[in-house]
Amino acid sequence: MTTDVYDKAKRSAVMARVKSQDTGPERQLREALTALGARYRLQRKDLPGKPDLVMPGRKLIFFVHGCFWHGHDCPRGSRVPQANRDYWLAKVSRNKARDTASVAALTTASWRVETVWECQMKDAEALKARLVQVLAETLDQAAARALITST
Repeated sequence: MTTDVYDKAKRSAVMARVKSQDTGPERQLREALTALGARYRLQRKDLPGKPDLVMPGRKLIFFVHGCFWHGHDCPRGSRVPQANRDYWLAKVSRNKARDTASVAALTTASWRVETVWECQMKDAEALKARLVQVLAETLDQAAARALITST
């Protein structure tokens, strides 16, 4: 086992600077959705996993995941630090398990869950096309629910 390159105080200071909300990728997704005219709520603490963006009328949720922190299969996500390797493998594994449980709970409660990975933000056109598709699909579902409810 390789020990940490930083002492405990320095590691604590470094980790304290890691943001859990209002990250660059999250802001980028919000800007893209706003440009498409979509409205949303942020960090709904009453829902499993505290989703990053929620569109209640569409029953749509977005999680914005950092590739490293959530173990994506891209080069950034599959990288494991050499220092304190066992800790990081366990940490990412716990994050993935928590993500899976949150998505399962939300899906059971009839939410559509979309996960946007940090690496997917690099292709703005592909991201926009995906968002347009998801918004169109959920608008149709929301309209259908409204029609069923009104009759």
